[in-house]
Amino acid sequence: MTRFYYLLIALSFYLFSCKSASKSYQKGDYADAIELGVKKLQKDPYDAETKEIVQSSYNFAVNERENQVRILSNSKDDDRYAKIYNEYLYLQDLHETIHTYPVPARLIKTKDYSDFVQTYREKAAEAHIERADAWVREGTKIAYREAYNELKAALRYHPNDLGLRRRTDSAYMDALTKVLVVPMQNGGYQYASSQQIQNFQNNILRTLANNLNNNFVKFYSEWEARSKDIKPDQTLELNLSRIAIGQPFDNRNTRDVSKEVVIKETVYKPDSVIKQYGTVRAKIINTQRTLVSEGDLLISIRDPRGTIVWSDRFTGEHRWKTEFATYTGDERALSESDKSSLNNNESTSPRQEQIMEELFKQIQNDLSYRLRNYYSKY
Repeated sequence: MTRFYYLLIALSFYLFSCKSASKSYQKGDYADAIELGVKKLQKDPYDAETKEIVQSSYNFAVNERENQVRILSNSKDDDRYAKIYNEYLYLQDLHETIHTYPVPARLIKTKDYSDFVQTYREKAAEAHIERADAWVREGTKIAYREAYNELKAALRYHPNDLGLRRRTDSAYMDALTKVLVVPMQNGGYQYASSQQIQNFQNNILRTLANNLNNNFVKFYSEWEARSKDIKPDQTLELNLSRIAIGQPFDNRNTRDVSKEVVIKETVYKPDSVIKQYGTVRAKIINTQRTLVSEGDLLISIRDPRGTIVWSDRFTGEHRWKTEFATYTGDERALSESDKSSLNNNESTSPRQEQIMEELFKQIQNDLSYRLRNYYSKY
């Protein structure tokens, strides 16, 4: 019984493999039909049906692809060499798939297209390089960007060509809009320390480097530009022009409360107590304390001649608020809810360093957003 079971599984696998190759062939998926068929042929060289499927699949694929090569050869398509290369690469892959297995390699007639692959690899790379040279001759940033893209495409055919890689890197640097960010001016305000100013500028540089979404714009600090001998196309000036640290402002309102309470008890005997009632009063003072601080950052972008090409103002605002209550008078006049409100103790105002950090954070977010929009056209 067990032996019959294994034979049944082997037969099912055999029928499934053959059927799958046949099905792929009928769907026109010749590469899949060949891949499935050669594995079967390697196990069973006498499977005539599978051999016919593999040979027919290969022949049809060759006819289709070579016909496409003839059409492309007579076209004016700028990318015709790259497309012809891909056609021959496909045919060479089929050849190598079949020749991976000794038995199918002997049974199936194929053609080695490696020379054609090499020839059109060279032609495709040369076509990209020629177009890159034409763009370079125009000499504009946009042209250098196109040249970079063409050279990068050529590198796909010759990834180990160091000379071509150097040309690609050079085109990228020529296409790049290099922006020098000069040290930020503090405007004479004493609220921010020199370390805070430096951290703020470093954060702006990091944010711009990571979130600009434009590979052809790059920002440099003075140190980077000097160490890399960068000649900037633009200079970005930052000026912390106004810092206003607010003073706490109190808005108070009062509320009078009163309550009838026992103010005196006279005990004549244990079961005879005389209570005297009276009115006690208190005044509840509710205080809402706010503190508003603001800061302005001015930026200017200049071209190499010193002309301002764009400027803008960025404002950060820090708002802090707390509420608390006090009272005067007789505590007995207070209700339970009044006593609960008195538990909100007076909060300590934020430190100056905390205020500056929040102002810088808001300014940085706004600055990064608007600079991304500005440089999206580059």
